[in-house]
Amino acid sequence: MMTIPLTPDAEQLAAFDRDGLLILRDALAPEVRDRAAEAAVRLLGTDRTAGRDRSVDGKDGFRGAVTLDDAFLPLLANPAVLPTLVALLSPNIHLLSSNLIAMPSLPDEARTIRVPARHGWHRDMSSTVADLGIKHTPRMAIKVAYFLTDPDAEAGLTMFVPGSHTRTGPVSVPQGDIDPPGALTPDIGPHDVVLFENRTWHAGGLNRSGRARLAVMMQYGYRWLNQVDDPAPHLLDRPDLGDVERQLLGTRDRHRDGSVAREGSGARPLADWWEHLTAPVAR
Repeated sequence: MMTIPLTPDAEQLAAFDRDGLLILRDALAPEVRDRAAEAAVRLLGTDRTAGRDRSVDGKDGFRGAVTLDDAFLPLLANPAVLPTLVALLSPNIHLLSSNLIAMPSLPDEARTIRVPARHGWHRDMSSTVADLGIKHTPRMAIKVAYFLTDPDAEAGLTMFVPGSHTRTGPVSVPQGDIDPPGALTPDIGPHDVVLFENRTWHAGGLNRSGRARLAVMMQYGYRWLNQVDDPAPHLLDRPDLGDVERQLLGTRDRHRDGSVAREGSGARPLADWWEHLTAPVAR
């Protein structure tokens, strides 16, 4: 059964600060996972090109997953994840991207990446690092990794180097190897999720499971950061979405009549939600 935290756990927040990543146990409801997995298979089986995200070694997927199928919308403001995100960033956040990723199962001899010549270890938001320099790049965004296929040892889950978010240089991969010292694959179950920040070094694992590894990566960052996905104005008009969800989808600083409001006012829904969530209990 999914556990909904009333407030973020202080020890978990400290662990994220230390490691640059965090596992939230049972944070993905089984029914949500099942529906999202079915939607992922449907989308990947189409010939749709808008938002398609293909690359080497047979990787497939889509940007803007929450706009493509309602099955992904419950991930947007997941109540088992959102309090931790807000505690680690602030209420002034929105969704930067929702990326559906399908990584095929490949024999080692067929790979062109995750080989010694191209080990694949990287940080997110590389353009920010290029502009500011790694020493001046702060925590700006957090990804929530939802794995939609069973996370067994051969599935090729995303790997991480804990604590690498504080490094001022790249991770060091020994000659002839593909992973740096200290790299690990998170030990998770099918309903656990992994949070990691933009500076944490990570890479896709080696999928030898015999089936595609499906995941949805939801990235949240400050509202003054540009969204990566294409705009989705049709979602903002839906009556079944609340103000917090609209903020996460990109509502601007506007009054209800459409006129311009003061800077930052568009974060009020999540700020009010957070204030209510963390308010002391009346005695």
